[in-house]
Amino acid sequence: MPRRAQVARVLLMEINRIGSHLVALATGGMELGALTGMTAGFREREEVLHLLEYLTGLRMNHAFIRPGGLAQDLPDDWAEKVTDFVALMRKRLPDYDKLLTGQPIWRQRLEGVGYLPVDGCIALGATGPILRAAGLPWDMRKVEPYCGYEEYDFEVPTATEADCYARYRLRVAEIHESLKLIEQAVAKMEPGPVMVEDRKIAWPAQLSVGSDGMGNSLEHVRKIMGQSMESLIHHFKLVTEGFQVPPGQVYTAVESPRGEMGCHLVSDGGTRPVRVHLRDPSFVNLQTMPAMSEGGMVADVIAAVASIDPVMGGVDR
Repeated sequence: MPRRAQVARVLLMEINRIGSHLVALATGGMELGALTGMTAGFREREEVLHLLEYLTGLRMNHAFIRPGGLAQDLPDDWAEKVTDFVALMRKRLPDYDKLLTGQPIWRQRLEGVGYLPVDGCIALGATGPILRAAGLPWDMRKVEPYCGYEEYDFEVPTATEADCYARYRLRVAEIHESLKLIEQAVAKMEPGPVMVEDRKIAWPAQLSVGSDGMGNSLEHVRKIMGQSMESLIHHFKLVTEGFQVPPGQVYTAVESPRGEMGCHLVSDGGTRPVRVHLRDPSFVNLQTMPAMSEGGMVADVIAAVASIDPVMGGVDR
């Protein structure tokens, strides 16, 4: 993958990580009655979505990262927009300490609640903030770096309390670390292509951001529909068949905001995998809820589930 695409992936993934943690803080606040904290979390998350829409053409579910690189290059003034976002987040993050971190009721609802020590996390396969809040600094960006993360200077926040309050504080700390990573990605960005040159792998479409989001550019449509039969055939084959993958199997994982997000693929040498299995961290982490809740109050179950921050789309099998 081209260097520019690697750095841009890190940039986008860390922006998305911030947005995800903000949702965790906002929905957790909502479920526990801290409605001002909820409003602040969704306010900042909207800034994240505005930025992602500007950079990629879509607010959510953006298919911007493709095999071999990116769907298209970033806009000309992307660095200015990203820098402004970082400055805004640095200005607003202290508000969370005022609204939540030091708030007595918030602490009483979370401290000592949802306790799950590191041995319980390992036994149940928990990863992400749940595991790191129990003291184990397990982060795929550090232990098995991908996308050049080994070149970046950042810390893996941990805690030892292993309760809901520790998971909350850890997510706030990770937002600060993501801002550091974003600034480093901006500094590392170099001119160059954002997709591999191998046309048997590179996505054939030449995408652009229009008024209705991201789609094929008019120039690309004009070429494949009226100027080049070879381009049309290549576009059709790659879109409908995909590209050939050598026989074998592979498992690879990234550090999603909720923990280890893994993908297991088995190929027989064709253009379609024989088997695909995704390890969604929400699906695995949610099984920690009974252990967290045992012996507590019914109201503490709400706090425990909020600290897990599950996404039901990854849990529904």
